Amino acid sequence: MLIPDSRTLRSLLARYADLRIAEARGERRDGRLLEDVSRTLCAATGTTCVEDALATADALLAASRGRGARPVPSGAARTAPELAA
Repeated sequence: MLIPDSRTLRSLLARYADLRIAEARGERRDGRLLEDVSRTLCAATGTTCVEDALATADALLAASRGRGARPVPSGAARTAPELAA
């Protein structure tokens, strides 16, 4: 798998979190925006579901900081509210 640039991952994670927070607050937005950023995040991380994409992106960012983290297996992903914390 190609490793995406950490700035790209941070940008995608921030956009995803912003859209999920807006959705949780009941703000009306174009639902396609969340779908698009979710799909892009999956493509960037080589995953097929957003939960795995979030976990993989976190692990890749941790590894890029030198913590030595590895991608988390499916089913152990963080949720959007945890991203906002």
